[in-house]
Amino acid sequence: MDNVVGKYRDALVRTGRDAQLGEDLSIGFHFYLADSEEEGIRAAAKYYEENLKMFGPLRLVRALSDEQIEAMSDPKRAPTAGLPTIEQAAKAGGFLCGPPERVIEKLKALEARYPGLERVSVSHPVGTPQNLILEQLERFAKDVMPAFKGRVAVTASAG
Repeated sequence: MDNVVGKYRDALVRTGRDAQLGEDLSIGFHFYLADSEEEGIRAAAKYYEENLKMFGPLRLVRALSDEQIEAMSDPKRAPTAGLPTIEQAAKAGGFLCGPPERVIEKLKALEARYPGLERVSVSHPVGTPQNLILEQLERFAKDVMPAFKGRVAVTASAG
């Protein structure tokens, strides 16, 4: 991600803007709040895998090679294709999971790394049940968002 964010900032600078890293970008994450990272991984794994199956063939999962995308559709080849796992995504920081304090820590590190970043979006993988999404979003609003209170100059209504 550093490479993409840096190149985007460089493009803004070439147009005459004095841009900071992360400016005019929104970085998105899937997340799952739980008592531990392991618990979050266990709870979200099946949704992560379904999301991979949905978006991988559309070339929307950058970590997949052409060979892996081809193997995904073959139940005999898929298990040995070296497909990305939720554990790898969590370790790399692309899937935020665990207790709210850990998610806050990761988001604050992102904020420090990209000082111009003003927008982060969070969501759940395709296939996550609506009641679980609502529960998780409520928990995120209550337990994570207050750590960033006062950072947003303008709010948008949900309506």
